[in-house]
Amino acid sequence: MNFKTDQDRFWAGSFGDSYIERNQGDTLLASNLALFSKALAKASDVSSCIEFGANVGMNLRALQLLLPNATLDAVEINASAAERLGEVIATERVHHTSILDFAPTATWDLVLVKGVLIHIAPERLEDVYDILVRCARRHILLVEYYNPDPISINYRGHTDRLYKRDFAGELMDLHPNLSLIDYGFQYRRDPLFPQDDLTWFLMQTTQ
Repeated sequence: MNFKTDQDRFWAGSFGDSYIERNQGDTLLASNLALFSKALAKASDVSSCIEFGANVGMNLRALQLLLPNATLDAVEINASAAERLGEVIATERVHHTSILDFAPTATWDLVLVKGVLIHIAPERLEDVYDILVRCARRHILLVEYYNPDPISINYRGHTDRLYKRDFAGELMDLHPNLSLIDYGFQYRRDPLFPQDDLTWFLMQTTQ
């Protein structure tokens, strides 16, 4: 694979492999179910979804329970994770590639990005935003770390690998055909369904 950024190379390699083992299990699945049941409460007619940065499919497993009749696709840069994704959704719907290299030939009712934009090289964010909008037939759901101003955070001893900013605000400013229909926050100290201090934004697109 020809990597366009250092961040892509980082997640495709051994660090991305180790991430797999840290981010799976029934507790995470339950938390994802609780999160998506709230975040998608105002979404309508979702019969297809594509997730960018799907890892081994913990988000997609939750969506299979919430949207049992929906067709699910995934884009994943890490080879080990992409292989595991084939145990969750149909292998022909697993796209083993970088978001930056993904060339959509269809649109989906729901485009999902959870904990991925925070790891994108800032200078390539607008390219990623464009791809998300090109894929979206109805809704985009972003679930990321929020900060009103862009900042870089040390991530497990690595610099320039995690960023916080107003991803949803930037996306809507660049693409005025998007409108915000719901948003919320999931706290890491939630007694039943913790997430990693994530803020979610559900947007609707008008074609």
